[in-house]
Amino acid sequence: MTRSKIDQSACESLAQCVKEIEKATAAELVIAVRARSGHYVHADYLCGLLLAFAGLLFVLFSPFDFHQYWVAIDVALLFALGAFLSSRSNFVRRLLTKKKFRADAVRRGAAAMFYEAGIANTNAEMGLLIYLSLLERRLELIADRGVLKAVPALEWNQRLFELHRVGRKPELHTLLDALHNLGALLAKHLPATGENPNELPDMPRFELT
Repeated sequence: MTRSKIDQSACESLAQCVKEIEKATAAELVIAVRARSGHYVHADYLCGLLLAFAGLLFVLFSPFDFHQYWVAIDVALLFALGAFLSSRSNFVRRLLTKKKFRADAVRRGAAAMFYEAGIANTNAEMGLLIYLSLLERRLELIADRGVLKAVPALEWNQRLFELHRVGRKPELHTLLDALHNLGALLAKHLPATGENPNELPDMPRFELT
């Protein structure tokens, strides 16, 4: 799932999925999709440095003659070009950052949203966040204590593994399938009661800029 594929139709499909899940369970589900979870300026600068260094080597060892005045300008322009290209490419930013850095960024982003969106403040501690970060290609699932107490660890980890796998190559249909499987698990162990208020918005939170 790329930013270009996330349109109003995808938003409505995810919102409808949340509504269907919450009809059958006491859990409160929130979906968040972000373009990225961290700042990757250091990756942009590194790309610029690599391109500038390659340009400098070419100038130094090239059989062509370059005026000294232009050497500094060319190197600076190559640095700016490399940084610009990296800032527009998720692939380059992934290539120039460590997996641990990306994973930590997504965990921090998910944890922050869990509290900022009020998911941690639901009655009976039934909040649950599905957090997908596109640049990092990672999905985090954060559940409040009420959910974790009710669902057996083995079944929970199976659904968690499935969602993590979807996050590595996110597509709308695979994400919806994984969400429906999660919903079935929640309905089994946390069925909806007579009073089942909708405490959190069903519409997914998209932050794609």
